[in-house]
Amino acid sequence: MFIDEIHRFNKLQQDALLPYVENGTVILIGATTENPYFSVNKALISRSTVFKLKELTNEDVFKVLKNAVTDTKKGLGNLGLNVSDDVLKMIAELSGGDVRVALNAIEIAALTTDMNEDGEILITKEIAIECIQKKKVEFDKSGDSHYDNISAFIKSMRGGDADAVLFYLARALYAGEDPMFLARRIAICAAEDVGMANANALVVANAALQAIHQIGMPEARILLADAATYVARSPKSNAAYLGIDKALHDVGSMDTGTIPMHIRNAPVEDMKEEGYSVGYKYPHDFPNHEVEQQYLPDKMVGTKYYIPDETEQKLK
Repeated sequence: MFIDEIHRFNKLQQDALLPYVENGTVILIGATTENPYFSVNKALISRSTVFKLKELTNEDVFKVLKNAVTDTKKGLGNLGLNVSDDVLKMIAELSGGDVRVALNAIEIAALTTDMNEDGEILITKEIAIECIQKKKVEFDKSGDSHYDNISAFIKSMRGGDADAVLFYLARALYAGEDPMFLARRIAICAAEDVGMANANALVVANAALQAIHQIGMPEARILLADAATYVARSPKSNAAYLGIDKALHDVGSMDTGTIPMHIRNAPVEDMKEEGYSVGYKYPHDFPNHEVEQQYLPDKMVGTKYYIPDETEQKLK
């Protein structure tokens, strides 16, 4: 039993197939353009062998186009087309590996171009570009290509490659990605990967986020490029990020003790009689506005959460 676009079956429908697959009533073959590990039930996946079909190369598409313009039975061979290999290769490249896009382009070109004096339909590069309109980019905002591109975008920012950042940003914008989504990812990267090595990165990213909300496309591309490039070129540190995760782990998994009495809140005088806020040293009363005193609970004294690296040594 062959099921095309099997990811469109909901969980109950996929579950209904299980007993018949298990007892051998059917040999199930499913096809999907989505990632099966996310869109198909784990129970079905565990009973299946997954084959990934790779996208066609430009050379593959060119061969299909070459057959289409020469085949007199199933193709356009009877129309008297005059189209060079260079034009066909250009269409193949612009189709982004999608044969249907390429064939539609050459067919539209053939049917909308008048014959010349020699009785030929001459397909030039200009005609082909007009018929294909816009280069197809493999980018499904709900599929793997979306997540692959945004992953590459973020990792390029983290790795400091501004050229790659602008490339993946351009791919996303060209395919219609939401500028606000991209701006949010830049802000997250500024906090997670740049951190306290350059705290101004988050200020820049947040300013871009707010401005993009007010401005929109196409000008938003400039703000996105500025913010993403700034984050990419900034020194990096994830010390604060690691610190908060360690603190959250400790708070959720162990007895961390109680807040020291001297730094607790004492809104009324009677509470001071019970020890609230008693003994607190106000840092501004001391030289350089600093004073040594215990802030962590007794059980957590000596625990280090924020461990700055060499990019942050100038920060206290």
